[in-house]
Amino acid sequence: MGKQQAKQQFNQASFVQWASGIAFTFLIAYFGFLLTKLPGFSMVGQLASAIVIAIIYRQVFGYPEALRSGIAFSSKKLLRFAIILYGLKLNIGTVLTDGLGLLVRDAGVIIFAILATVWLARKLKANPTISMLLGVGTGVCGAAAIAAVAPIIKSKDEDTAISVGIIALVGTIFAITYTLLRPILPLTDIEYGIWAGVSIHEVAQVVLAAASGGEEALAFALLAKLGRVFLLIPLCFIFMYWMKRKSTDDSGSAKIEFPWFLVGFILMSIFGSFVLGHSIPVTGETLNSISTATTWILTAAMVGLGLNVSLGDLRKKALKPLIAMVTVSIFVSVLTFFIV
Repeated sequence: MGKQQAKQQFNQASFVQWASGIAFTFLIAYFGFLLTKLPGFSMVGQLASAIVIAIIYRQVFGYPEALRSGIAFSSKKLLRFAIILYGLKLNIGTVLTDGLGLLVRDAGVIIFAILATVWLARKLKANPTISMLLGVGTGVCGAAAIAAVAPIIKSKDEDTAISVGIIALVGTIFAITYTLLRPILPLTDIEYGIWAGVSIHEVAQVVLAAASGGEEALAFALLAKLGRVFLLIPLCFIFMYWMKRKSTDDSGSAKIEFPWFLVGFILMSIFGSFVLGHSIPVTGETLNSISTATTWILTAAMVGLGLNVSLGDLRKKALKPLIAMVTVSIFVSVLTFFIV
C-alpha cells in the first residue's frame, strides 16, 4: 500500500502542477486584459499586452519550472484548440459567393508578403524561422496564421512568441496609422475598406482601421480579410509539402507530423458557415461569447510561448526580422493602395 499511496500522491501532485500551470497562463492573460483598460493599451490589444507581461515575468523571476507541464499544455494543446475555434470566424459561404474577386488580390498579397520577407531577411542575414513566420503573419492573418504554421515548420516556442509579439504590435501601429490617414485619402468608403482588409495583419486590427470608414467600409474590409483567412488552409498544406520535401532531401526520410488541428479548423469553418445559424439556431450573443473564449484561450497559449522568451535572445533575434517585416508591410500597404 505504501508504494500505491506514494504513486497516488505523485499523480495528485503532478495534476496540481499541471492545472496550476494552465491557471498561471490564464492569470497573465487576465493581467493583459486589465492592461488594455489603460489609456493607449486598448489599441495594442490583450494578446500583445499579455505576451509582453509574460516576457517581463520571465526576465525578472525566471521560468516557473514547477508549472512547466501546465504551461507547455497551454502553449501546445490549447494553442491548437484555439486555432480550431478560430475556424468559426471564417464564413466559407460568404467568401465563395461575394469575395471571389478579392481572393485574387488576397493571394497576391500573401505570395508577395512571404517571398519578399524571406528574400529581404536573407539579405539582412536575419533569423530565417522568425522571418518566415512574420511573412506568413503579414500576408495572412497575424497571430492566428503564425500559430497555425509554426508547428508545421517546427518553430521553437521562443521564435513563435517573438513573431506573434512583433506582428501584434506592428499591426496595431499600422491600423492606427490607417485611421489617422483616412480623412485625407482619395478613396471611397468601400475602397478604403478593401484596402484595409487586404493589407492589415490581424482581423481585430482590420476592424479598428476600417471602422473609421463607416459600415460599408467595415463590411468590405472583413470580406477581404476573410479571403486571406480562407487561403490559410491551402497555404498550410503547401508548407507541409515543402517541409516533407526538405526533410527528405536532408535525411532521406520524411517525418512530418500531420497538423490534425488544421482538419479541426476546416471542419469548424464548415460547421460555422453552413450549420450554425442554419440548421442550429444561434444568437449573436452566443457567437460573441465563443469569439471571446477563443481570444482568451489563444492569449493563454501565447503566454505559454512568451514565458520561453529570453530577452537577450530577443535582442539578437528580433531586430533584423522586424526590419524586414516592417519594410514589406509598408510595400504591401502602398501597392494595395493603388489596386483597390
